[in-house]
Amino acid sequence: MNFYIDVIIPLAINNTFTYVISQEEYDLLQPGMRVAVPFGKSKIYTGIVAKIHQQHPEIYTPKFIETILDQSPIVSKIQLEFWNWISSYYLCSLGEVMRAALPGIFLLESETVIQRNNQHDAIDLTNHQLSDEQFLVLEALQKQSHLKIKEVGQLLGKKNVLPILQEMAQKKYILLEQEIFEQYKPKLIKYMRLSESYENPQAMHVMLEELGRAHKQKEIVMQFFTLKAQSNKPISRKKLKEKAQASDASLNALVDKGFLEEYTLQIDRVQNQSQIAQQTIDLSAEQQAALNQIEANYKSSKPILFHGITSSGKTEVYIKLIDKQIKKGKQVLFLVPEIALTTQLIKRLEAYFGQEVMVYHSKYSQQERFETYLHIYNQTKGKIIVGTRSALLLPFQDLGLILVDESHENSFKQLNPAPRYHARDAAVVLSHLCKASIVLGTATPSIESYYNTQIDKYALVNLKKRYGQVVPPEIHLINLKEKYKRKQMKGHFSDVLTEAIEQTLLAGKQVILFQNRRGYSPTLECHTCGHSPHCPNCDVSLTFHKHNNSLRCHYCGYHIAMQKACMACGSSEVSTKGFGTEQIETELSTLLPKARVARMDLDTTRGKNAYDKIIDKFEQHSIDILVGTQMLTKGLDFRNVDLVGVMNADNLLNFPDFRAHERSFQMLVQVAGRAGRTAKQGKVLIQTFNPHHQILQQVTTNSYEDMFKEQVYERKNFKYPPFYRLIKITCKQRDYNAVEEASLWLSEALRQGLRDNVLGPEFPAVARVRNEYRKNIIIKIPMNYSVKKTKDFILKVKKSYESIGKFRKVKLTIDVDPV
Repeated sequence: MNFYIDVIIPLAINNTFTYVISQEEYDLLQPGMRVAVPFGKSKIYTGIVAKIHQQHPEIYTPKFIETILDQSPIVSKIQLEFWNWISSYYLCSLGEVMRAALPGIFLLESETVIQRNNQHDAIDLTNHQLSDEQFLVLEALQKQSHLKIKEVGQLLGKKNVLPILQEMAQKKYILLEQEIFEQYKPKLIKYMRLSESYENPQAMHVMLEELGRAHKQKEIVMQFFTLKAQSNKPISRKKLKEKAQASDASLNALVDKGFLEEYTLQIDRVQNQSQIAQQTIDLSAEQQAALNQIEANYKSSKPILFHGITSSGKTEVYIKLIDKQIKKGKQVLFLVPEIALTTQLIKRLEAYFGQEVMVYHSKYSQQERFETYLHIYNQTKGKIIVGTRSALLLPFQDLGLILVDESHENSFKQLNPAPRYHARDAAVVLSHLCKASIVLGTATPSIESYYNTQIDKYALVNLKKRYGQVVPPEIHLINLKEKYKRKQMKGHFSDVLTEAIEQTLLAGKQVILFQNRRGYSPTLECHTCGHSPHCPNCDVSLTFHKHNNSLRCHYCGYHIAMQKACMACGSSEVSTKGFGTEQIETELSTLLPKARVARMDLDTTRGKNAYDKIIDKFEQHSIDILVGTQMLTKGLDFRNVDLVGVMNADNLLNFPDFRAHERSFQMLVQVAGRAGRTAKQGKVLIQTFNPHHQILQQVTTNSYEDMFKEQVYERKNFKYPPFYRLIKITCKQRDYNAVEEASLWLSEALRQGLRDNVLGPEFPAVARVRNEYRKNIIIKIPMNYSVKKTKDFILKVKKSYESIGKFRKVKLTIDVDPV
């Protein structure tokens, strides 16, 4: 009797693949375990066992697996079910979901290893048939047993060395083999302890006498006793060495003499040593009412939309909800849209839950993510997992609650690579699979989420008062048209904003300035011929960055030095147009030379701990004015901020997107919510050329319901979510004509079944990125259409498209529910 397994391969291939296994392997294997399997001509991949069965595949003869990599599953049954849903709903392969869900260390791939062919006759290195490059490879193999592809590339100074190696293999000079290398290395720390034979007082006395003349070694022993007296914790070799100011030779001498022993312990790379600092939390009457409502809605099994205005104390309600789950022994997932948010949130959670808090996001190394993943699967550490959208794919065993903070944020949507899932929507499905409760918290709900409460799909809980009866900030609109006309502007600062900043700083308070564009200036323009430097790879102008005097593309990273003269006509009359956060920072140093100014955007937060450092400095009042992009708007709690300034609201409103007005409202209300979070009322100043715009008027009164009614009316008329589902298909290729032809064929094929619900193909606002032309096709699915049947038809058309030879080079990406 034959046994088979279906294996998920971490590639963008739609199906699982069947392999044959022996009786012994059948007895050992379980779904969710890793196996190394051959795939293609010679490559070996790590796959996940999806199913064990006895059905022989009809189309091909299955291969045997290479080896079993785990003793027990690393992917749970619920995880596999969740992966299948993501693959089905977001029209991507299971392999792509697997690659996104598992830390890279789990995904071992074979590597080509070059070995000398010992069965070949003795090679004469003076043989004239050998090229110089082949000679170098064979000479290197005489000195070491094997080489990797990367090492050969470094040796020859070439990127592509495969043709050289294949020729050598054909001549039988070398052998090419596939080997799997383990990537994970546990972190081992060396510790020191007293030898057992010297632990009694008499033996200690003898030891110190023997060390009479070895003063440095004696000093090490004395420091060892001091450290041992201070704490019961193990004494690391590094700490003892630093304390005694000793050398490795002195420490090794003590080990050789048998006085001290060295041993190693494996420790986690991510250490949380926090102790519980706060035991209780007092809720206001409004918070308690909201908490009671949320818990009452658990019984309905509906997702709960927690609509609490900024500074209403949603986090305190979250803490109470988490506490009840922890007492039941359940796991809690706390999703946040940005890594920047985790810094403050983790501190607050650690104050209540100590070492129960674990963190998972993309700034962690692969080794750190690997360790966190195993802790969550085995439930060996931490019940509360705080993370960005990738944390949704972790292997939860006993999930009781999912909290999605700032659930309106489009950062929850994965754009590239696939799977292009929306963490908020996927979290709702995961909660259903795990039979867990889910709470979507926000001050400015997305139109779709709020609409779901209107049709009784979600439960709604409101919290409409600020915590501690704090008064909402007063919001004023500044008419830039009038200010420029009356010459009341200094750079990009109106007189009203400048005066407000000065008064706030005099009062010892802090200021936040918001400009949703990084860099110094988005455009450099010649006054003589009008030329503006553009990226050679993308259809965008180069942004000027003053800190390194460069022109940079924010799409592909291309950069050149700042140009002193026009690149077209040679004129020296060039100037910048528009402004970003860097220019605001520069202008502030002129307007307020004594103020301590810092910037928080993608350029200043690239390092692992960059967010933490900036936020810590601002909280410790080492920064007076913080200038930033949208990452400032996302739920940060600064108690000393009295003034928030929005430098220009118009570029948010005029964006070519059906969600532009909704997003403008959300962003402006969120950034306004950073002001006046204590007893004194804060102030928000919004600079705009269009102060009478309906959205800006709604922001000043925080009229979410008015904005919702207006946007829902327009969405219904123009057939957009929540009344229609959207799917965006993008054709990408370097050849303009190929993209044009492929996208036209695809749109016509889709219209055969979906008729007027297919829009396009059209070029997006930026039609070329990284030298690839893009054309979009939008499919609108009405509510009375079957979403599954529509998707099946799209996949059928995609299969036909891929069967046409000339279209194969044009890549297709499918984005379900694009943001």
